[in-house]
Parts: sequence; structure tokens; C-alpha cells
Amino acid sequence: MMFRDREDAANRLAEALAQYRGQHPLVLAIPRGAVPMAKIIAGALGGDVDVVLVRKLRAPGNPEFAIGSVDETGWTYLGDYAGRVAGSQQYIESEKAAQIEVMRGRRASYTPIRPPLDPAGRIVIVVDDGLATGSTMIAALHALRAKSPKKLVCAVPVAPPDTLEKVSPYADEMVCLSAPELFYAVGQFYQSFPQVSDEEVVELLAS
Repeated sequence: MMFRDREDAANRLAEALAQYRGQHPLVLAIPRGAVPMAKIIAGALGGDVDVVLVRKLRAPGNPEFAIGSVDETGWTYLGDYAGRVAGSQQYIESEKAAQIEVMRGRRASYTPIRPPLDPAGRIVIVVDDGLATGSTMIAALHALRAKSPKKLVCAVPVAPPDTLEKVSPYADEMVCLSAPELFYAVGQFYQSFPQVSDEEVVELLAS
């Protein structure tokens, strides 16, 4: 399955999530790519939109490859290959500290005049533009589970089957439109997949 762009993927996800229309769900995006998508989905379902801040821990010399992830509280998920790829615990700790600092800066600029929306007792739908290793989604779902949502839904356009298997224990429901066996990168399933800037995220959240 190919998506024209994030807007196309978001509209298709909103259709797949139609059962939540009228239940005022909280739609949370993993920045930055998923923020425009979450805005569309929240609009279609009559929900609120916000961000859940998590960051991947980058492999040394290969920033696109995640060895794990960290949430705003510092809770860390590590892939079973993390120690081998990272080479040392010292590298993991310094990368973790760097990513926590990035999240502090993003929280200050994304929601400067209000705290994050409270997921307690709400249907919470966590959106990303696709999953590769799934590590950031796992950190996001773990962080949100601790805040007592009524139901926790993971919603993505595309992910490989083994990643879905890894992520699904952290969610009450998985919604994924396409799970191809041949998977190299999320961008291969989009005709147009531009970067989303911090400025765009701030503007979307403010509106």
C-alpha cells in the first residue's frame, strides 16, 4: 500500500478509527512527522490533539538507526541489540542525556503556555507516520500507560509485521493499514515524505 502523503495517510487512518468519533479522544502525535496527521485525525473524530514526547536513541555513526528510545521522565527502552551496537553503557547514557535535553527544549517551544493535555480516563490514540523498529512508539505507549488512560490505541499507516508484534503488548488496540514483509524505511511507502519543521509543529499546535 502506497500513500500519496501524510494527509492521505491521516485521512485513511481517520476512517479506520471512525468508531471513536463522538467519544472525544485525545490524539497524540510523536513529533515531528505525525503532528499534521494527528491534527487531521483529531478533527475528523472530534477529539483534542497534542504531542507525546519521546526520542530515539541513535546508534553511533548511524543516527537514523534506533538502538532504543527514551521518554520525558527518563524511562528507557533498549532493543536487545543495543549493547552490541552502542559499544558501551557510557555511550547509551550520554545519548540518553542528549535526547532528554532535546525533549525539554521541544516541550518549552511546543506547549509554552499550557501543560500537556491529561490522558487520564480518556481514549488515547497515539499516531506516528509509520514504525520501523517501533522503539519510540513503545516508549510513548509506556509513558502514557502510567497516566491511566481509559483505552490506549496505537495508530499507524505502515509497519513491518515483526515490529507490530513487538509493539502490540503495550497498546490495548493496534490499528495499522499496511504491514509489508519487505520493509526498508517508512518513507518508501509515501510518494511525498518531506521533513516537518519545529515551526510547523508550533503553528499546528497553536491553531
